[in-house]
Amino acid sequence: MTYTLGLLTQIADGLSRQFGPDCEVVIHDLKKHDMEHSIVYITNGHITNRQVGDGPSKVVLETLHNKDAASLKDHLGYLTRSANGRILKSSTFYIHNEEGDAIDYILAINFDITGLMTVDRAIKALIDTEPQSDAKKQPDQIVTNVTDLLDSLIEQSVLMIGKPAALMNKYEKVAAIQFLNDEGPFLNTKTGDKNAK
Repeated sequence: MTYTLGLLTQIADGLSRQFGPDCEVVIHDLKKHDMEHSIVYITNGHITNRQVGDGPSKVVLETLHNKDAASLKDHLGYLTRSANGRILKSSTFYIHNEEGDAIDYILAINFDITGLMTVDRAIKALIDTEPQSDAKKQPDQIVTNVTDLLDSLIEQSVLMIGKPAALMNKYEKVAAIQFLNDEGPFLNTKTGDKNAK
C-alpha cells in the first residue's frame, strides 16, 4: 500500500484528536534528503517544543544510517524524554516506498505520560510490598536540531568511555568515534568540525 503525505497527515490529525493534547504526532520526510529539516508535519508540538522544519531525531539518523531499509520494523511503546524532562511513551512507524527497499516517511507518536507515572508511583507506593529498584536506563532525549542531537551523542560517547576526551588513550578515542559512527552523525558533513573537536 502506498502512503501519501496527505494520508499520513490525516492519520496524524486523527490520532492527536483521539488521544488529546498530550499526544504529539510527527511526520519526518526522508524522501527530501534534507536532514536538517526533516519534520514536515507535527501535531501538539508543545510536547517536545518542535515544529515543522526542525531537524531529525535519533531514530531518523539511525534509519538513514541503516543500509537495509527492508529489515526495519516498527518500534512500539518505548520510553523517550523531552528536553524539559517530560517522560514520553513513543512509537515509531517506518513507511516504506512501494518497492519496500527504502523508507519514505517516519510517523512517530510521543504520548506524555509524566502525570500518569506520578499517579502510577503513588498507587504502587500504596500497594507494593517489595522495594523498588532505581537502576533504570535513561530514556533517549528528543532534540530539536542536528546540533543538539550531535551534542547528545557526543555526551553519550564520553559517558560510555567514562572519561573526558582529553584523558582518553588512543583505543578509547577510537571506541568513542566508533560509537558516533554507528549512531550516524557523520552522515551530516556539517558536523565534521564538532566531531573532530
